[in-house]
Amino acid sequence: MLQAVPELQFPTPPLANKTVLLRPWREADVPNNLMAFSDPVIQRFSWSPAAPSTEDDARGYFVGQEQGLLRGEEVQFALVDPQDEDEVLGGASLYEVNLEQGGAAVGYWLAPQARGRGVASTAVRLLARWGFTQLRLARIELTCAPDNEASQRVAARCGFVREGVMRSHMPFKGHRRDTVLFSLLPGELR
Repeated sequence: MLQAVPELQFPTPPLANKTVLLRPWREADVPNNLMAFSDPVIQRFSWSPAAPSTEDDARGYFVGQEQGLLRGEEVQFALVDPQDEDEVLGGASLYEVNLEQGGAAVGYWLAPQARGRGVASTAVRLLARWGFTQLRLARIELTCAPDNEASQRVAARCGFVREGVMRSHMPFKGHRRDTVLFSLLPGELR
């Protein structure tokens, strides 16, 4: 007998602990989103579609996220301070979600003031645990640029296994970029 595949929607209650709360993006987050994407570190590792430059771009980016959720392809979260839900620390997502195949990818970014506090690792752990237990995922991938050492440290801290480098993997800012591929299976989360 086939089991029903769960529908993709925001978790209830929200994913949270003392370090970070993952909640849906809000219209009021547009200025924080714009400020974060003007950060040189985020610009260095993000591709153009992920970097809104005007308020209209940011609103369009949020509309695209909502459409991805409705299609069952992605769920995007604002990472906020659990004591102050208006303080956006960054963003995180499960994307390329394929519930029938049991796979997804995880992504994240942090505003400068949130770096070095364990926010990214904590958010990835919360998302992975939710993905494995509630969405019944069998594999979560994490990819990053070979020179994105901070993301590679997050992957290692969370238990992801480095599978290798995908050469000339993706178009990136007018050329092609290699991508480091990590994976996490149920039972490997640290």
